[in-house]
Amino acid sequence: MLDADTALRILEKFELSPKVEEVPLSEALGRILPQRVNARVDSPPFSKAAMDGFALRSEDTAEHYQIVETIAAGDVPRKTIAPGQCSKIMTGAMMPEGADKIVRVEFTREAEGRVTVVEPEPYANIIYRGENLKQGDPLLQPKVLTPQDIGVLASQGFASVPVSVAPLVGILTTGSELRSAGEQLEAGQIYNSNGPQLCAQVEAMKVKSRYYGVVSDDPQKLADMVECALGDCDVLLLSGGVSMGDLDFVPDVLKRLGAKVVFHKLAVKPGKPTLFAEKKGSYVFGLPGNPVSTFIIFEVFVKTFLYRWMGFSYKTRTLSGTLAEPIKRRDGERLEYRPVRLEGRRIYPLSYHGSSHLSALREAEGLIRIEIGTTSLEQGGELDVRLL
Repeated sequence: MLDADTALRILEKFELSPKVEEVPLSEALGRILPQRVNARVDSPPFSKAAMDGFALRSEDTAEHYQIVETIAAGDVPRKTIAPGQCSKIMTGAMMPEGADKIVRVEFTREAEGRVTVVEPEPYANIIYRGENLKQGDPLLQPKVLTPQDIGVLASQGFASVPVSVAPLVGILTTGSELRSAGEQLEAGQIYNSNGPQLCAQVEAMKVKSRYYGVVSDDPQKLADMVECALGDCDVLLLSGGVSMGDLDFVPDVLKRLGAKVVFHKLAVKPGKPTLFAEKKGSYVFGLPGNPVSTFIIFEVFVKTFLYRWMGFSYKTRTLSGTLAEPIKRRDGERLEYRPVRLEGRRIYPLSYHGSSHLSALREAEGLIRIEIGTTSLEQGGELDVRLL
């Protein structure tokens, strides 16, 4: 069995050449920005008022100041401030020539076109041109674009942004016992959860997916479907059929179709039967049939690989916390990912009966990693949680 970190390093060695397309900002949320973007303009592009008040000369000590104009946000000041003068100015408005300070309105008294400062103003209350960003400064580094990133890009005048072209991911579930939601279950049958779950996990990444449905445990039908999917897709996700049973045909079918199996079987719990193969620039992940295994292997391995395809080095979000309850397991032969929930910094293991216990993930907010050789974790111990 291959350990998880070695498997990840193997996935990182594949030479992938992401393609780039330009999309409108309205379509960029969740997409991958594969290259640095620089600021186009100074931010702000002019010195402006940080609050409502009166713009005047800081060295001016006049008893009263004549108001020469009112400047609203979007106005261009018409007057230059001379000694004994000021402009009434609104938050965000451009500073007038000659003024280098704003006395906030609550520190003044206004009457008959004049202003008296009634309380000393200790601050300039100006946001200076280029104070936040200067033209040419790094604006965004490669990342998954968030709503705030869209705002940042819009503030710099970007109508569109270069993003990675997502791979087309095919999804195929195997098993004669599987039925689709809404169908009547007969004895020995179960509903297909892996197909919809994998589609959702792929689409949550803003990656294109194509679902090929369920194929029965028939090697020829499986080979036909896999060959079709590999002809269409960049990456194929298969669930089920990768273990050691009489009906686990996936490894032999892939070899028969000319795919090279890069690794098969990981020292990971859940997910031991996981397979990865390559055929002429297309890639196959053979995932276990148990749904928790499928979910976790996607999160740890498939997601990382798909982001690499798009030119992004994916770093998981983690949170450090304290284990609220002890954890014991029967053996430490494999690294284990265990679902947990969080209350502040307290980590609670979920009631979890193994890789078929999909409903346990309802409350899962993260995964903890229990290393090979570890059979127990003590209450109060510090752990890192991989957030979902």
